[in-house]
Amino acid sequence: MKTVIITGATSGIGLAAAREFAGKGYRVVGVGHSEKNCEKAKNNILSAYPEAEIVFFSGELMQQREVLRVAEELVKYINENCGGELFALVNNVGGVRSLYTTTEEGYEQQFALNHLAAFLLTSKLLPFIERAHGRIIMTGSNSHKGIKVHWDDPMLKKGYNPLTAYKQAKLCNILFAKGLCDRGLCAYTVDPGLVNTDIGNKQTGSLVNLIWTLRKKHGVPPEIPAETYVFLCEQETEPDGLYYYLCRKRKFSGEVTSENADRLFELSEKLCGIEYAGREAAV
Repeated sequence: MKTVIITGATSGIGLAAAREFAGKGYRVVGVGHSEKNCEKAKNNILSAYPEAEIVFFSGELMQQREVLRVAEELVKYINENCGGELFALVNNVGGVRSLYTTTEEGYEQQFALNHLAAFLLTSKLLPFIERAHGRIIMTGSNSHKGIKVHWDDPMLKKGYNPLTAYKQAKLCNILFAKGLCDRGLCAYTVDPGLVNTDIGNKQTGSLVNLIWTLRKKHGVPPEIPAETYVFLCEQETEPDGLYYYLCRKRKFSGEVTSENADRLFELSEKLCGIEYAGREAAV
């Protein structure tokens, strides 16, 4: 049985993807914000697939100490239950913030949750992914286009705009996937499109909350993009694209280059206090 880990798996796209994977016979390991949400999500999946092998871990992945704690629990679980192999890691957790807010480390929260959490968690689980010749999938967005990384001020301290912060984080998602591919790993970014979820209603101000409440009504159900995550894992031969929308390769920003991916890796390693293997260390 192949194992897939999904972050942000208690609602929206993450929950829908978890249900899809469970229905395909995968062992599903979900990560959610709270124990209460995790239990609710687990029961939701089991109600549809009573025989599913499903387990949840909870943690606030915005904070690096929590990422490390959850990673330690996941490592233990993989070693004890999955033969030390992880076929897929879906870095789906994300969020939006109306105002400039920081983590314990002093990092802007959208950058920390939408990018650094995936960067740090992936680093801790890489040996198991490599052993399974597995796949790493990011939840991206078409909004990664039309923006550059603010290399001199990645936390946007000098002029915070929530949309700019979100767009930059989504660009970082696909740059991270590009960097992983350059290092010999199998990584993808999924553009879910406009989806009817509550991402813009969580910990946001009244204006952003109102705008998202109106906008999400035009979005598709999360089950639609969930199919692309499963598609990328169901292909016996590794798909050759980097950026997918509705199970098809799509063009991505010209900012997605090896040079920028390496630059992001260097910055992220510094911010997380870790070091990945070099680009020459292919799987």
